[in-house]
This record gives sequence, structure tokens and C-alpha cells, in this order.
Amino acid sequence: MVEKEKSSRTITGTVISDKMNKTIVVQVERKVKHPLYGKYIRRFSKMYAHDEDNACHIGDLVVIQQTRPLSKTKRWKLVEILKREEQQ
Repeated sequence: MVEKEKSSRTITGTVISDKMNKTIVVQVERKVKHPLYGKYIRRFSKMYAHDEDNACHIGDLVVIQQTRPLSKTKRWKLVEILKREEQQ
């Protein structure tokens, strides 16, 4: 039998906080259609992700992957940084 590789969920979002040690907060945007009017509305979710090297900063565009529970709130880990925000 060939074993299937278990694919984990990956999502893209923006880092909104990097104040914690080895943890970032990523804001993920999704668009949902209003049930009555049909207009698309932006909805946001905040995910806590593990950043082992403290490499991310506020404004970075990142890819995070679902993983086992790492703490009370962390269920995601950083996969890669797609775009760095310009530091002032």
C-alpha cells in the first residue's frame, strides 16, 4: 500500500503583532457574500503562529501552516515570508 502524505492547511496573511517571543499574530482576510444584498464583505481572523527565529515584523506577508497545538492559543507555524515590509 502507498501511504498518502497528509497535507496541512496553509493560509496567507499579514503580521499585525510581533511583540511576543517566538510568536506572531497573523490577520487573515476572507470575503463573504452578504445573504440578502449580495455585496462582498471583508471578514478578518487573527491566528497565533510560531516563529522560531523571531524573523517576522509587523506588515510582513507570510504563509502559515496548521500544526499540532503548541500552546493554549497557537495552532499554526510560520512556513515562509513572502514579502517584507519596509522598515523606517
